[in-house]
Amino acid sequence: MIRDSDGQVLAERKESLGVVTNNVAEYRGLIAGLAAAAELGASTVDVRMDSKLVVEQMSGRWKIKHPDMQPLAEQAKELAAGFSRVRYEWIPRAQNSHADRLANEAMDAATGKPAAGRPATAGRASRTA
Repeated sequence: MIRDSDGQVLAERKESLGVVTNNVAEYRGLIAGLAAAAELGASTVDVRMDSKLVVEQMSGRWKIKHPDMQPLAEQAKELAAGFSRVRYEWIPRAQNSHADRLANEAMDAATGKPAAGRPATAGRASRTA
């Protein structure tokens, strides 16, 4: 999900990912978010995520040891290099409810469970941006 400096939602995405770990899904969400920010012409980006792992790794404070995370982190870094500034901030999950709702909708769609008030659609797992 992309918000402007006033908090207005500019873009949101959800996508089925298949069976992946939560950390892979978080990185894929980050990549999608950075790509969407680039499409919108942003020059600076404040990334707020409830994944402490991704925030700390992308900020350079933690090493990226897991081989599945390394190519995703590199892809995110390449996208981030296109902005004049990217700042990463960890937020509690309770403050990330909009993104959490999008992820749950994508996962529900993957299992054929209809979202509240909507018919079921095909899908597998989720990421949000």
